[in-house]
Amino acid sequence: MLKKMLITGATAALLSAGVVASPAQAAPGLVCHAHQVGNHWTCVTPGSYCPANAHGKFGYAAKTGKRYECLRYSNGRWRWKRA
Repeated sequence: MLKKMLITGATAALLSAGVVASPAQAAPGLVCHAHQVGNHWTCVTPGSYCPANAHGKFGYAAKTGKRYECLRYSNGRWRWKRA
């Protein structure tokens, strides 16, 4: 438990200092949220809802790096679907 707390604290310190490039690369237990980088999205969670400004755009999964597209399903909801 103490080891996990120390690692989490050290990771948070590195992120706040800007030493680590992204939360997905910092530690496997950290949460990664979809965000726009140029004309694509990163940290996509497959099957989750897309933000409005991501409709019709492409994104890459946080864990696998696979390509997904924000598409409208038949029920009217926008979700990340494998492209």
